[in-house]
Amino acid sequence: MKDVIKLENSWLNELEDEFYKPYMKELKQFLLEEINQDKQILPKSSLWFNALNSTPLHKIKVVILGQDPYPTNGHPYGLCFSVSPEIKPLPKSLLNINKELLNDLEIDNSHIGYLQPWAEQ
Repeated sequence: MKDVIKLENSWLNELEDEFYKPYMKELKQFLLEEINQDKQILPKSSLWFNALNSTPLHKIKVVILGQDPYPTNGHPYGLCFSVSPEIKPLPKSLLNINKELLNDLEIDNSHIGYLQPWAEQ
């Protein structure tokens, strides 16, 4: 997978050994087989490590974990709960996050679904 994926240097330095472990080789083989069978993998491969490529390891302040990517084509963007800017209506999980931001911190992000700027802060 390392030969397919480009990873920001600080993350690559920390995770490089993982790409040679059996589980990662098995994952790579599985994904290649799925792609060869024309199965849709979300998000698209260029976004698989978007979260890591958006924020160098030493700049991490908060980590948001998600359960799985959105299942709708065009929605998953490689950041938990983030969708591409043109996606409307926003997914319910993201609406709930925005509702809590408003209730807890009085931050109105009800119109925001694209969270890339959060990753780059």
